[in-house]
Amino acid sequence: MSKRSIAIFMFLLGLLAAFGELFGIDFPTARWFFESSRDVPLLKWDLGKGEFLWFGWLSSAILVCAGSFMLVKSFTGGPPNPVALRRARRFREIRRGYVSLLILLGLAGFASLDQMVVGKEALAVRYEGKWFFPAFTPKPYKGSDFGIGGELEDAPVNYRKLKRDFRKNQTGGRVIMPLIPFGSTDDTLPPRSRALVEKQGVHHETGSRKPYFGLAARYHDIEKGDLHLRYTMRNGKLSGAVDGWDALGERVYTAEYAKGEKVKEKFSGEGTVEDFLAIESGEIRALKYHPSPPILGESEKNWLGTTSQGYDVLAYLYGGLQVNFKAALIFLPIVYLVGIVIGMLMGYLGGWFDLVMDRVIEIFSNMPFLFVVIILSSMVPEQFKGLPVILTILMLFGWMGITSLMRTAAYRDKERDYIAATRVLGAGTPRIIFRHLLPNTVAIIVTLVPFTMSSLIFSLTALDYLGFGLPPEYATWGRLLNDGLSNLSAPWLVSSTFFVLVGLLVLITFIGEAVREAYDPKKFSYYR
Repeated sequence: MSKRSIAIFMFLLGLLAAFGELFGIDFPTARWFFESSRDVPLLKWDLGKGEFLWFGWLSSAILVCAGSFMLVKSFTGGPPNPVALRRARRFREIRRGYVSLLILLGLAGFASLDQMVVGKEALAVRYEGKWFFPAFTPKPYKGSDFGIGGELEDAPVNYRKLKRDFRKNQTGGRVIMPLIPFGSTDDTLPPRSRALVEKQGVHHETGSRKPYFGLAARYHDIEKGDLHLRYTMRNGKLSGAVDGWDALGERVYTAEYAKGEKVKEKFSGEGTVEDFLAIESGEIRALKYHPSPPILGESEKNWLGTTSQGYDVLAYLYGGLQVNFKAALIFLPIVYLVGIVIGMLMGYLGGWFDLVMDRVIEIFSNMPFLFVVIILSSMVPEQFKGLPVILTILMLFGWMGITSLMRTAAYRDKERDYIAATRVLGAGTPRIIFRHLLPNTVAIIVTLVPFTMSSLIFSLTALDYLGFGLPPEYATWGRLLNDGLSNLSAPWLVSSTFFVLVGLLVLITFIGEAVREAYDPKKFSYYR
C-alpha cells in the first residue's frame, strides 16, 4: 500500500466521520470516533444545552488534516527513495511475510465493514413500498414503524423476527440482514434448539443416526424461547423428569417417564391435563442451553455455537478482532510518537535531560505492571471504564522500549560526518533530529512495529482473561477464553478463540520477520 493510498484512506475516513455525525448517518468504522465519545464521559463536554463530542471531532480533524498533508507531500515530495524501493522489493520476495501482510490487510478491511457484516440491526427494510436503513441510522426504529402493535409497539424492533414474520405472512415486506445477523454483545439469544426426528419410536437429531441423549422441548413461541414442555431423553426415549409451563410462564405440570412410558404426573393449572397436553406447541426439539454447540441447518445458524452469556461466538470473535485493530490504531501512533521524540532528544542532547529521563524509565520499568493495572482499574469509576482508559494504562509502560532504541541510534549517529555537515550549514537541533537523524532510524521503527502490535494484542487478551481489562460491553478474546476454560464441556469456545488468536499473532510475527530481513541495514546502507 503506497503513501498516497494511506493518505486518501485517512482523508476519506475523517470526512465520512464528520459527515455522518452532521447528517445522522452511521458509516461503518467511521462512526466509532463519535460512538466512543458518547459512551465515555471523559471524551465529551456537557455544555448545558447539549454535548460536545470533542474526541470525535478532534479525531476527524486529525485524520482530514494528516491525510491532506500526506496527499500533498506525495505529489510534491520528489521521486521515491531508491533504497526504500529496494527494501520494498526485497519484502515482496519474502513470500511468507508478503502473503501474511495481504491476509492481515484483508482482515483489517473485513473488520472495517462493521455493521455491514455483523449486527442485529437490518441493513435495509422494505415496508409498504418504502425503504428504511436501520443499521445506518443512529435513532432506533420502533415496532410501530413496521406495523407491530401491542406491547411491542414502542419497543426496539427485533429484525430477525420481523424477517420471519414478513416471510410467513407474505405481505411484500423484505428485510436484508448482515452476513452474521447477531450482535457482538448486548444480543443474548434464547436457548438454542434443533429438530428431532422420530424413527421407530426412537428420537434422533437431524442428520444423526445416534439416539438422542439430553434435554428436549416443545415451545409456545420458539423465537422467544417460551417453553411448553421440557423432556429428558435417554437413548432416544423419554426417560426422567418432564416439566410443563402455561402460556404465562407458570410451571403447572410435572411428570416422570421411564423407557418411554409415563410413570406418574401432576397438573396444577386451569382446565384438564388432557387439554394442557393437547395445546399445539410445535415439534419436539433438542434443547441446547448456553453455551450451546454449533447449530447448522436452522433458519438462524450459530456456526461456532454460543457463549455462556448467549452471544453468538462468531459475532463475538468478529467484535474482538475489531477491538484489537482499533486498539492498535490508537496505541501505536501515540506510543511511537512519544517514544521517538523522547529517545531522539535523550540521545542527541545527552546531559541532564538524558540522566533525568533514564531515571524515569528505571522507575517505570521496576513498577509491577499487573499490580498497577489492578490498582488503576479499581480506582476508575465504572462509567469511565473503556478502551481509552485501558490503552492509557498500557501507554504508560509501552513507550520505553522504542525510547531506548531511538536513544541508542541517536547517540551512534550524532557524531557521524553528515550530522557534522548539517551543523556547519547552520541547521538547528529540531531540523537535525527530525530531518536528518530520524530518517536513518526508519529501519528500527518499521521492524519494531509488528512486534509491538502483537505484544499489545497479547496484553489486552491477558488482561481481559484475568478480569482487569475492558468492561463487558466490549467483545474481547480474553473474556471468551476465560469463558471457555470455565466451561470445559464446551470445547468450541477455547478452540475457536485459540485458533483466531494464534493465527493473528502468527501473521503479525511473519510480517515482522520479513520486515526485519528486508530492512537489514547491512544489505543496502554503507556509512561512516
